Amino acid sequence: MPLPQGILNSALDAIGQTPLIRLDRIARAEGLKCNLLAKTEFLSVGGSVKDRIAKRMVEEAERTGRLVPGQTTVIEATSGNTGIGLGLACALKGYPLIITLPEKMSLEKEATLRALGAEIVRTPTTAAFDSPESHIGVAKRLQQKIPNSVILNQYTNADNPLAHELTTGPEIIDAIVADAHSFNTKKSSGKVDAIIMGAGTGGTITGVSRAIKKAHNPECVVVGIDPKGSILAFPDSLNDSADDATYQVEGIGYDFVPEVLDRMAPTVDVWFKIGDDEALPAAMRLIKEEALLVGGSSGTALAGALKWLKTEKGKAFADVEGSNVVVLLPDGIRNYMSKPWFIGAATQQKETPLAATIKRALAGDS
Repeated sequence: MPLPQGILNSALDAIGQTPLIRLDRIARAEGLKCNLLAKTEFLSVGGSVKDRIAKRMVEEAERTGRLVPGQTTVIEATSGNTGIGLGLACALKGYPLIITLPEKMSLEKEATLRALGAEIVRTPTTAAFDSPESHIGVAKRLQQKIPNSVILNQYTNADNPLAHELTTGPEIIDAIVADAHSFNTKKSSGKVDAIIMGAGTGGTITGVSRAIKKAHNPECVVVGIDPKGSILAFPDSLNDSADDATYQVEGIGYDFVPEVLDRMAPTVDVWFKIGDDEALPAAMRLIKEEALLVGGSSGTALAGALKWLKTEKGKAFADVEGSNVVVLLPDGIRNYMSKPWFIGAATQQKETPLAATIKRALAGDS
């Protein structure tokens, strides 16, 4: 899929078309011979992979008459990124927007949504998904009380995985196929050999897997990553853990299995559980070593990828020059700048040799 040319009509035309970027520094540090590649979804106009589903859900709802300009109010329960994508679409199309957002989610997400004109209702993080007090429960209550309101419902909406089957997956395929036919000196199998993704609603992993396995490489290994404390991994025994049920990483993991997630083979071949203690340092590695300004869920995906590549099956890809292993990075650091995990990692570092040099240089001026 070529990048749009010339002048775009609106921000919606700048959704998607994100690049694949080599993670060569991390690959070298880990002793990997494969091509470790990042699908950088945080470079989409709204800052996350969720831009894609927001655009498609709105446009399809307009096409079928569920959304009527000047009449309909849009309501959505979200961990933030789908809300921001909807905020873009609704700001441009003139739909009032109400977002129900768990308290855990960052202040940056709320501020961005409010700047886009959305109304925000915060809900208890600890409320179960089927509780009237949860972000899903509150959205339903509002929809019942507000005339001409519609919940697009990313958790059940078929346009969620379809957006990724029609755009994200083909973009990854096209980039790898094009690279294999270029004058690049890097070896390449010419196909997507393995792809690692986190799961929230599950639309991304379901849609991307379908795109790759149906039309490109049926043997591609799809690895799902689920935070410790979530229950999306399969088999269910993977979710039986004494780990704390709460986790700092946002946007992935749930206490229920969304309807749009197909979590079993052949859609997802294997699952791994990753805790904050692995995910957040991995996010900082992506920032510091690869200059990719990502959020915590991207760290979860990278940590899961590195863990899988050390398994017996993963080594069959890790040790092969030209094998293409893709890691999907869902969003950027913009939404987490005030979070303690980032502030601490960014500001409370050991003194570097350069810092010591600066200190000595300035001490000579006093």
